[in-house]
Parts: sequence; C-alpha cells; structure tokens
Amino acid sequence: MPETQTDVYTAIEEAAKQLYIEALKTIPPDVQAALKRARERETHAGAQDILDIILKNIAISAERDMLVCQDTGTVVYWLEVGQDAPFNLAQVAQRIRVGTQRATTEHPLRPNAVHTVTRQNTFTNTGRHLPVMHYDFVPGDGLKMTCVPKGSGSENQSFLHMFTPAQGIKAVKEFALQCVVQAGANPCPPTIMGVGLGGTSDLVMSLAKKAIFRPLDVRSDDPIIRDLEAELLEAANSLGIGPMGLGGDTTVLAVNIEHADTHITQNPVAVNFQCWAARRRSATFSASGEVQFGF
Repeated sequence: MPETQTDVYTAIEEAAKQLYIEALKTIPPDVQAALKRARERETHAGAQDILDIILKNIAISAERDMLVCQDTGTVVYWLEVGQDAPFNLAQVAQRIRVGTQRATTEHPLRPNAVHTVTRQNTFTNTGRHLPVMHYDFVPGDGLKMTCVPKGSGSENQSFLHMFTPAQGIKAVKEFALQCVVQAGANPCPPTIMGVGLGGTSDLVMSLAKKAIFRPLDVRSDDPIIRDLEAELLEAANSLGIGPMGLGGDTTVLAVNIEHADTHITQNPVAVNFQCWAARRRSATFSASGEVQFGF
C-alpha cells in the first residue's frame, strides 16, 4: 500500500478516536441553540428549572472537559462515501473499530458492549457488529464519518409498525404521537424525534436513526414531509410531557423525518428518539487525506 494511503488510514483511525471522545463532551451548536430557545419559550416553572440545569450541565462539561452524560452509548457511525472516493471501505471500517477501542481504553471511557446472551463485557465498546456502521453513497470523492454515541435510555424507546396503505397518514401520525406518550420520561426529554417512513422494515428503522442526527435547523427538502415534521412537532409538544417527563411546553426539540419509497401494499413507520444530549461529531476527509472536523 502506498505510504500516503497508509497515512490516510492512520488519520481515519485517529479521527474515529477523537470523534467518539469529543462527541461525549461537546453538544452540537444547533442543539444548544434549540435548548436555549426552548428555555425562552417555556412557561412552566419546573420545566424552566430543568432546562436551566441542562444548559448549566453543558457549560460545565465544556469548561472542565468532562463528559456530558455518564452513558457513553452504543457507538454508531454513519459514513457518507463519495462515489469517486479512493478509500478501501474495509480498511476504513477496521480503522474506525480500532479508533473506538483506543478511545475507550486510552481516555478511558465507560465500556458498554456486551455479549447479548452471556452479558460478558468486551471492555472496548466494540464487539460483534459493533460499532454499528451505516453507509450512504454520495457525489464526490471524499468521505464523511459521523459518530453518534447512542445512549440506551433513548435507544430502548425505538418503535416499528407495518401499516397498510388503507390506514393512511392519519394512522402514521397517531402512531408517532403514541410513541411519544409511551416513551414518556425514559429517553430524557426534550428529545429529537426521528421518524422513518417507507422502504422495508430494516430500511425504515435505519431512516429513523439517520433522522436523529440531522441538524435541527435543517428541514426536509420535500415540502410534504416538511409540513408533516412541523405538524408532529406541534402535536408532540402539546402533550405536556415536558423536560424529563415532569411537565412543560417542550417535550420534543425537533421532529426529523427521513423517507423512502415503498411497496404498494406497505406503509412502514419507525420512530427513534435521541435524548437532549444529542451527541454527534463528524470528520470529512478529502481524497488526498486532508481532514476537517465538525458536527
């Protein structure tokens, strides 16, 4: 392998390590802005206090270089791969895995990954099929990797339903709001509500997961979906569940919907929540190996 390529993969490994650590310490600017707007709008005294505590938590974590939350999550990576990118994806995946291991042992971070039956801990936050990796192929020759440490409180509140077309959009809306009610305080609201529509059962769950890390100031490029996002956001916040489930105006910071076409006899819907500490960090590599960090 040429030396320059070796250097690129070394940089990818180091970036994966840094992304995981930094994602756990720094809340994205768009999420912080949404939390501040929520505090300004909130009319319930108890909810105001909770939002003040959340914002103070974020500030102290940044000031002292500490983790925002003790749950270091299940590590999820979303890779946007340029169609002309010169990277070997098997090598990329392996280096991300090693970077995740290094972040866990060198920082160190709380290890969460266990065998699903024996519950034996790997102590590296990696294991069989971990970290989770998703791939999108996009125009260009670069590579963007986004690290999303997904806490168990929000991930445990994941929902899937296979509706029929005859049940229509009304059933979709009702299901989404029922998920908010059922989740209650468990995903540490105010949450980001990721909704997947269409595709198949496996695809729609992935779409719901992809939706949770879309920046909160970016709406769907489909006007029909954009209107549905706004409608569900208003409806979810009218439920009064509020921050940490203790009542208030702000139950959901945003409703993000990702959608796919589907079979004529299907209407799949999935919901995935992200907690208020909506942790994510990204690194974008050019074809030559230059890297830029962001959210």
